[in-house]
Amino acid sequence: TSCDFADVQVRPEEVREELTKEDLERSVDLYLTETETIWMLDMPSVVVSVESEEAGRILERNKIYADICKTRPGNDRFVEKMMQTINGPPKNKEVQCDQISMEDKGVTVTSWDLYDSFNVSEIKPTSKAEGARATTRKSSKPHPTTEHHPTTPVCSDTDSTTSPTRVLESAVHEEEERHSRAILTSENFQRDLFFMERILMENIFQPKLAAYRQFPVLTDPDVTSDTGTEAEQTEQGKEKKDKEEQEEAFITPSILSDLNKSLEEVLPPRLERLWSYTCDLTDGHGVSSMAWSKANPDLLAVGYGAFDFKEQKKGLACCWSLKNPMWPERIFRCEHSVTALDFSKASPNLLAVGMYNGSLAIYDVRSPNDAVLMDSGQSPNRHTGPVWQLRWVEEDGGATGEGKAERLICISADGRITLWFIQKRLDCTDLMKIKRTEREEKKLLGMKERKSEALISQQAAGMCFDFHPTDTNYFLAGTEEGYIHKCSCSSTEQFLETYRGHKGPVYKVAWNPFSTDMFLSCSADWSIILWHQDSQTPMLTLNSTTTVVHDIAWCPKSVFVFAAANESRVEIWDLGASILNPVISCPASPGEKFTSVLFATNTDCLLVGDSKGEVRVFEMQNLAALNSDKV
Repeated sequence: TSCDFADVQVRPEEVREELTKEDLERSVDLYLTETETIWMLDMPSVVVSVESEEAGRILERNKIYADICKTRPGNDRFVEKMMQTINGPPKNKEVQCDQISMEDKGVTVTSWDLYDSFNVSEIKPTSKAEGARATTRKSSKPHPTTEHHPTTPVCSDTDSTTSPTRVLESAVHEEEERHSRAILTSENFQRDLFFMERILMENIFQPKLAAYRQFPVLTDPDVTSDTGTEAEQTEQGKEKKDKEEQEEAFITPSILSDLNKSLEEVLPPRLERLWSYTCDLTDGHGVSSMAWSKANPDLLAVGYGAFDFKEQKKGLACCWSLKNPMWPERIFRCEHSVTALDFSKASPNLLAVGMYNGSLAIYDVRSPNDAVLMDSGQSPNRHTGPVWQLRWVEEDGGATGEGKAERLICISADGRITLWFIQKRLDCTDLMKIKRTEREEKKLLGMKERKSEALISQQAAGMCFDFHPTDTNYFLAGTEEGYIHKCSCSSTEQFLETYRGHKGPVYKVAWNPFSTDMFLSCSADWSIILWHQDSQTPMLTLNSTTTVVHDIAWCPKSVFVFAAANESRVEIWDLGASILNPVISCPASPGEKFTSVLFATNTDCLLVGDSKGEVRVFEMQNLAALNSDKV
């Protein structure tokens, strides 16, 4: 590499002279000086002193660069390319077409059908004149044994042979259709089909039904291989049986109980899905309410409707049986959305149904048709708002057992809790009118009361109610204002207590069946509150999600366990284990919302209804609180 040193200053060369002896002996002073620096490579430093003037500017640039690096991942402004250009917007194109269906078709053909088809294809088509000549030519030749009459019409051989055959075939076909129709409509055939359906459902759902009833699940026998002989299979079966007997001999009941306890401690609680009550008829209808039959624990009534005013459609009330989870036993079609239903205990065949337009209907589930037994259409005191909840309640009139009288109670959005009488027609009287209540904030601030409260309505919309489990003279009523009122059947003008804790409509209240002083409430404000009836302050507030809580239900086997249906998931809470988080949580499918929950009366199962018309049946596994009897 050539270098140019033109700028370098060099001392001029001096002419050396010969030195004498004196010059050599004379002292000479030498001065060492630093030459100028020759820069071969100049690389500026990237480090600056903190005390320099440029330190502040460089620190600011470093901070800006660090912020840019933090926001770089996932930012559309940065592109990993050799050069940065504008990216064109992506565009998705989809094509929708009908599903291509494949079908297999077969035809049985005899040899004579092939022969006739071949002969028909060989015959050339002839004109009408040629056909007439051929017919005349054939008829002009007399039969050797008969006399020929020119005026007698002559028929071809084909017409004389096919016409009787076609008539006979059509007659036989009509007779077969008539016979088949008579068989299909006969009562014996319908009964046989019913029994066959029950047998098929039992075979299909046997493991699930056994798990539901907490019975041992029967497994299919082992499939034997084709290669093994019968003797080998018999020996293997004996060896397997001997091992099982030896294992059972060493396991005692105490060991089994210890094993079960240890398994419950190790395995986490969970929900095992068994089956779903759904069919094409209920698809798209939201589940609004569910109720078990008081006389038949295998019979479930499900109401289908919509809670939103803009999405109203015709409703359904279906009775499902455990013996056939694929199709309802009874189907009652309603003109309006079903919002509430319940079975009677005194008359187990009566099913009361409340609807969105405020009407009330009673059906007889023993009847195979869907005709209404009674309705409130002729009642002058019928509701003018949606019937959000109804219930058959036994009266405490001193009678015991089957002699107790029963009454039908409804709560509606028109602010009335009504008592219905079943006589020649349905009629009602007001049990309570829910008056609007002032908020405590207004009282604390000293605001003036309004002179008139009748601008819109003096009554608050009722949303839910629940009667005390031991004393049916008292009940709770939840309102759209977010208040819960404790009422008495003997005092229809004023509330006994008012519980303030929710900021939105109260969708459900439920007394604890074991600790009868406690009750739960859920609301649209995303919260679940545990109350004591002697205190107006909430004992416990549970907030696990940021979605509306539509329904809650206490477990009939434990004082601590209850279920809650949020829009996004269904939760099982065990207050004895945790008051912060649910012990079990099952999320909803995309596009679905859970709307209703109901515990099975005699098993460890939970039923969950959603907005798509499906009722899922879950088995609660490894939940230790279900076996606890402490209160």
